[in-house]
Formats: sequence, C-alpha cells, structure tokens
Amino acid sequence: MLTIDWKPDKSGDMPVYAQIVAYIKGKIAGGEWPVNSKLPTQRALAAAFEVNRSTVVTALEELKAEGLIESTVGSGSVICNNTWSLLTTTPPPDWLGYVRAGTHLPNSPTIQDINRYEPNPRFIRLGTGELSPALIPTAEMEEVLGDLRGKMIQLGYSEPKGLLPLREAISAHLRTRGVEASPASILVVSGALQALQLISLGILHRGSTILLEQPSYLFSLPLFQSSGMRLAGVAMDGEGIAPASVVRQKQLHNGALLYTIPAFHNPTGILMSEQRRRQLMAVCEQERLPVLEDDVYGELWLDEPGPAPLKASDQSGLVLYLGSLSKTLSPGLRIGWIVGPQPVIERLADVKMQIDYGSSALSQWAATEWLTSGRYQRHLERIRTALKERRGRMGELLERWFSDLADWQMPQGGFYIWLRLRQPVSMRKLFTQALAEGVLLNPGFVYDQTDSQHLRLSYAYAADDELERALFAVARLLRGKG
Repeated sequence: MLTIDWKPDKSGDMPVYAQIVAYIKGKIAGGEWPVNSKLPTQRALAAAFEVNRSTVVTALEELKAEGLIESTVGSGSVICNNTWSLLTTTPPPDWLGYVRAGTHLPNSPTIQDINRYEPNPRFIRLGTGELSPALIPTAEMEEVLGDLRGKMIQLGYSEPKGLLPLREAISAHLRTRGVEASPASILVVSGALQALQLISLGILHRGSTILLEQPSYLFSLPLFQSSGMRLAGVAMDGEGIAPASVVRQKQLHNGALLYTIPAFHNPTGILMSEQRRRQLMAVCEQERLPVLEDDVYGELWLDEPGPAPLKASDQSGLVLYLGSLSKTLSPGLRIGWIVGPQPVIERLADVKMQIDYGSSALSQWAATEWLTSGRYQRHLERIRTALKERRGRMGELLERWFSDLADWQMPQGGFYIWLRLRQPVSMRKLFTQALAEGVLLNPGFVYDQTDSQHLRLSYAYAADDELERALFAVARLLRGKG
C-alpha cells in the first residue's frame, strides 16, 4: 500500500487538486511509486489529503488524461505502464517484480493494516500487544543511562553471544525464575521475534513441521513458512495445550519442534497449569520432541506467581527458552534472550552474527543496569499493579456492554482477554467498520484462519477513556447500530 506523507496547502495560490497532481507526479518521477503500484482508494486519498472526494476525483482525472494512471472498475487506479516514458528517458527496474519474487512471504492484509494504522494516534489500539506509553518508564530510563557513566567498558561490536555482563545478569535473573543457565548457554537477541528467526534459519530443516497451540500468535506471522516450515495446530483447553493432541499431531506430521506460550498465552491469555506442564514435559521427553518455550509474559502475573517455566524442570536439554524485556519494560529496547544447550546457542550466535553482527551495545548496557541495580524488579511490581487495575476496568466495561454479546475469562496475567462472540460475524467487515469509528481491532482469524468469533482485546495499551470509547463503539457495531 502506498503511503501518503503530505497534505496540500489549502491557503496557497495553487488549486488544491493541482497540488495533489504535482505531489503524485513527484512520487512517480522520483521512483518511490513504481509502475503497476496501486493507488489508495478515492475515499482513502480524500481522508489522507483531508479534502473532499470530488477534489481527489478531479486530480485523478487529470493524471489519467496525462497517461500517468489508469483506472479499472472495481480495481481502482494504478500507475500505468507508459508512466516512465513520459517522465524519464530511461525506464527503471521493475521493482514490483522484484518485490513479488522475494522469498520472504508478506504479512496477511489484515496484519499489514494493523501495522499501518498502529502508529496513527487517530486510532484506539484495542488489541495491541504492547505496554502503554504511560507504563514505559521513560524518566527512569534516562536515569539508567546516566548511571552508566563510567561503566560502559566498550561500545563496539559485542562477542557473538552478546555482552558478557548482560548474560551474567540474565543468568542471575533467570535463577529467580527457577531456571539455571550459565552465561555460556545464553544468547542475547534483539527481542524474542529475532530468536524465532534464528531458530528457523539455524537449526531446522526446510519442510519441517512446527507444532503449536491453535490459536497462536505465531499463525499471524509468515516467519517460519518463509523459511520453508509448516505449522500444525494443537488443541487447547482451559489448562493449556493438550498433551494427547501433541502426540497425535507429532506422529501425523512428523513434528520437529513444539512451540508453546505456557504463561498467559497469546492470544487466549490461558495460564498452563502445573499439572499440565508436567504432563507436557513427560510427553515431549517420551516423543523426543524438542520444546521452544516462549515466556515473554511469564513475569506479568497479576494475582499470584504462576508455575515455574517448563525450562525449570528440564533435566535433559529438551527446552529452548525465550525471554524478553519487550513486554515488561520497553519494546524499543530490543533486548531478549535464548537459553539452550551450548552447541545450539553457538550455532544460533553464528547465524546472528551473519544477520546483524550483534544487538545494540548501548541497549545491552542499559538492560544490564536495569537487571543488576534492582530497578527491574521494582518496575515489575509497579507494572503488575497498573495492569491489574486496567484488567479490572476492562472487565467492568465488558460486563456493561458485552454481557449479552460475548463470553470471556479474566486472565491471571499478561495483556489479553480472548473475547468469544456468541454469534459468528464477518470479522473483516467488523474490522473495517471499527476502523471507520477510529478503533483498531485484532480479529481472531489472524491467530486461527478458521476463527470468526473471537477478538483479542488488550488492557495494556489504551488509556481509560479510550478503552471506554472503543468498547462502546464495537458493542454498537455488533448490535448493528454503528
């Protein structure tokens, strides 16, 4: 989708439609909008330029008359093939052909829309998996950076596994979670998402099958599929992933790895019980099925601490463990970690060096200071209190407006409420209608393509007044009153 990054000057001497024509011509002539690029709809252009739709129509008609765009009923307008012969003497490469030929699959259209609209403050982010800016300790981060004066030994490239003081700090921190891991068995990564990428590139064969909960956050990403992997969903119940289903799917698909989010699962919010964890580990040991444990929400318990991570009971090196500061401290810090057998960590470290030559040294020093100064634990206590209040507020609003429309379970931690609508709806239509109301939703089908009854709601991001306004708007839409 082409991005509009400009607005016409309505007080200028040049007519507004002519300014729009000049802007689009500039994008074409500068090579930013290649041949065959599809323009946004007239409605979207009018909204982006903040003009009447008739003004956009006039501009598009002039561009069409000059042979710069062509329109097809039902398909909109595109930059047409003779554009470059009109504006330049030498045609450029077929960049759209290059884009289509890339091996990494694109995000689904809905995920692309979510990523596009999230930065726009006009939209209330009702499902986003991120702490509110009000909960990110910006002032304390400035203090931490000040406290690093004289402590940063070097700011060059780190060793392949990451800054040793940070890995030592992570090792000590994991001990409080019941996980014993020496610094040599820890790899610092730029968030847990990079860890998944490294695993897909570094230790799995093309054509391997990843088993995972269904629904799952991982279904919203084409990351493993782009590396030639397949995903096979495993059933869940109120205690988490079903061990018997793991066995069936492993045998049916010759599963190479189990990916699981046992603590405050994304998107369902389910906390895997202690008994279920023991059962799952026993099954995976029996089947010799490696486990990739994503524990990025594990420290965000709101009522009482949950069971220890799967990795805490791992006696045979079965579990690769992912952690991160993105959900608890700051997504912009871009610091996470993988724990696993040393040969695996060394392999992944080698792949990481080929990709980015190490995570930001400044971020690593900052993360070290947070973990070793006691600030991180104090911050976690504040975040748990704030999230618990936000969870309660969302529960009140759901009871007020959704008690006859949907069912839900209040999670014991994390960010999410998995709202189940009592009647299936067209989720794409609801998504589009909500956008028109200034509300950005995370529909269930991005986590399970067969889902037409769920919404992932987050109480972690939107402010209280925004939350109330957004949930009221969605309830009205579901009642057909929008």
